[in-house]
Amino acid sequence: MPLQNRVTPSGDIVATLHRGLFTGNRGIIHDPATKTLLRKRWSSPAWLVCLCDFRGKRREVMAQRSWTELFFLDEATAFAAGHRPCFYCRRDDATRFRDAWEEGNGVSGVRAAEIDKVLHRERLDHGRKRLHPLPSHLHELPDGAMVQAGGESYVILQGRALQWSFAGYGAARDDLGAALLLTPPSTVRALRAGYRPVLHDRPRPSGQIS
Repeated sequence: MPLQNRVTPSGDIVATLHRGLFTGNRGIIHDPATKTLLRKRWSSPAWLVCLCDFRGKRREVMAQRSWTELFFLDEATAFAAGHRPCFYCRRDDATRFRDAWEEGNGVSGVRAAEIDKVLHRERLDHGRKRLHPLPSHLHELPDGAMVQAGGESYVILQGRALQWSFAGYGAARDDLGAALLLTPPSTVRALRAGYRPVLHDRPRPSGQIS
């Protein structure tokens, strides 16, 4: 029986047999005795995207009174849900993300906690996922940005929208009709400034991999 620890682009946490490329966390949101989630869906504004394999360390999932292990199809999915790269296990990627976030948002010298504060405003609306108007035409969004249309999630890749699922991405769609932005706007600006997220079943861009 799979645990309830897979994250959708909308930030929901569900149970599925499908695995993902990344783990991460939002603090402690589970009961280790039952390995089930608590009512809350975050306990920290630092929502992280981490490596599944780091220095040979192994953890039994949801077994400790420690951070709750969550899993994502890929980095674009984690970004859409409102997470950012971890400075501990993904320092190089996190630094690149911060640099692109600063450039895209016209700021400098920001700390991780300041990015978290902005993301927390952008990802939640009274405890639910915040959706945003598109900042540009759908096909002008940067690679890795995600949108929602008709109750489904889509990643933008080379100007085309690919439908998301736990198993990966489907065929490209040219016209989704009305769509809203899932990925926090400040993260979209970081993508536009040059950060390249890791996408499922796609070549990993040079210089972007931990």
